[in-house]
Amino acid sequence: MIEVILMQRIEKLGQMGDVVKVKPGYARNYLLPQGKAIRASKENLERFERERAQLEAQNLKRREEAERIAERVAGLSVVLIRNAGESGSLYGSVSARDIAEACKEAGLTIDRQQVQLDHPIKSLGLWNVRVQLHPEVTITVTVNVARSAEEAERQARGESASAEAAEEAVSLEDQLAAELAEEGGAEQPRA
Repeated sequence: MIEVILMQRIEKLGQMGDVVKVKPGYARNYLLPQGKAIRASKENLERFERERAQLEAQNLKRREEAERIAERVAGLSVVLIRNAGESGSLYGSVSARDIAEACKEAGLTIDRQQVQLDHPIKSLGLWNVRVQLHPEVTITVTVNVARSAEEAERQARGESASAEAAEEAVSLEDQLAAELAEEGGAEQPRA
């Protein structure tokens, strides 16, 4: 374990300025290269304390900016058209990159690293996905995964695509049964 000073709030780890112990690989491969933390040496601790007010002011400014963006895009919904099987499972999956690109087209420019996707989306439907605009500001984006624009509209209204497919199948069965009854009205089914 090594000690680092957090340069910004990190979920499940700590607030800006906290000195925390992390595994060397996490620090070396993630925190340090992305500037989210610095090594906790005596010189770095002194430098951080000198620059603390300036760093906190910058953080506050970025957070306020992120909050304004969050208010502007509250309730954002994006539609992704994908091929899927009869059961509604996708041929492939929807990744954080796909969601980031759809958000960009909708007017919210984000990186795929900001999309908090616990696991890839592998079926049709409406999905609530967290997008981290700032370490302290997170919004929810509704991702509507459908086979077509019409199906996406039905899903957005709350209608189930699979329920409509089932209704269509039942109406086809009824139609087929009626046609068979007309053709073979005199014939009785064998027992």
